[in-house]
Amino acid sequence: MSAAAESLALAGATEAADRRRRIVAIVGASSGNLVEWYDFYAYAFTSIYFAAAFFPSGDTTSQLLATAGIFAVGFFMRPLGGWLFGWIADTHGRRISMIISVLMMCAGSLMIALMPTHATIGTAAPVLLLLARMTQGLSVGGEYGTAATYMSEVASKGHRGFYSSFQYVTLIGGQLLALLVLAVLQALLTTDELKAWGWRIPFVIGALAAVVAMYLRRSLAETASEETMHNKEAGSVIGLVRRHPRAVLIVLAFTMGGSLYFYTFTTYMQKYLVNTANMAATTVTFVMTTALIVFMLLQPAFGALSDWIGRKTNMILFSGLGMLAAVPLLILIGQVSSPYTAFILVLLTLMIASFYTSISGVVKAELFPPQVRALGVGLSYAIANAMFGGTAEYVALWLKSAGQEQWFFWYVAGMVAITFAASLIMPDTRKYGYLEGTGHIER
Repeated sequence: MSAAAESLALAGATEAADRRRRIVAIVGASSGNLVEWYDFYAYAFTSIYFAAAFFPSGDTTSQLLATAGIFAVGFFMRPLGGWLFGWIADTHGRRISMIISVLMMCAGSLMIALMPTHATIGTAAPVLLLLARMTQGLSVGGEYGTAATYMSEVASKGHRGFYSSFQYVTLIGGQLLALLVLAVLQALLTTDELKAWGWRIPFVIGALAAVVAMYLRRSLAETASEETMHNKEAGSVIGLVRRHPRAVLIVLAFTMGGSLYFYTFTTYMQKYLVNTANMAATTVTFVMTTALIVFMLLQPAFGALSDWIGRKTNMILFSGLGMLAAVPLLILIGQVSSPYTAFILVLLTLMIASFYTSISGVVKAELFPPQVRALGVGLSYAIANAMFGGTAEYVALWLKSAGQEQWFFWYVAGMVAITFAASLIMPDTRKYGYLEGTGHIER
């Protein structure tokens, strides 16, 4: 073999090895992300069965409001988690931050799985449920920013949209897994059995899966350099706000509309189709499971699209279409009677969401330099996500109980309009945004 041929073969082998290394890293980071979001969604999807066990008084809507309130409290722990785990990731490394976060999620799930009900320990039961949700909220608050940062840093330049889309593949996968577990339980158990003890099973599964994810994450390579971790700005909230206010505001605006839209058409849609469209719970589970499978498979394609047309164009398409379509689509879904029509309408909303969800992490990570990247993404996202994503279900149910359900539709459209405005003024970050160590946007 000639020297030139040997050189080409070596280059090819090196490139293949590098690609395998990146894929292994993405899988390792994604495994924990899947578990984190499975556990978080398991609560949302099974609450319809355990609500009466922790809040026995009142009608079904008031019980769901109480569990939705605790769901929202979990979101309000996210800013603290975003700050804590962002600081750990920027000053001690992305890997250790991701390991700690998945262990905390394991603890929260195990608490819920073993928790006594109101009939056994009285008012202490909802208090303990609240504590478990706070633990999970702290964990998920740290997971998003660190995972987004890690996956954007480990991906190869020019393909970051594609690789980073797997953050939402696993996020949706966690939601989908929670739905599939629920579907199996609904097939195997009666409604009375699900309300008595069957709702605990998803949380046991989540706790065990978190232990597996922890071991997978222990083998990940660190992407933060020693220089980055020892930078005087690393992990500093004051430095973040003072030196990168525009990036912080853009992430806040993206998350306000993006999270509210996402949670409206995923987690809340399960209850909306039951309570407003009056569809059977088992039928709704089938509709949402099928729609989420397609939604999950769309993420890499939309992420790759952003590598071609730019993150800014993706964001403009999401926010523009979402702003215009939110109200009419919610009205139509609320009046639907056929599960096939419901599937088509829900899938249409999720296709619009895919312009955002596929690049949700990377478009934010690209706005910050490495020394504050995990903190900048995690904290800014967590604040807006808690205020608008975490309260989506509660606001929707409250307005429904007040007889003003359509006000929620306009609320969603209004928040997405703010995202649209931010999308118009954001820099084009498809070239990864900040150069290492310079703090300047690549053009």
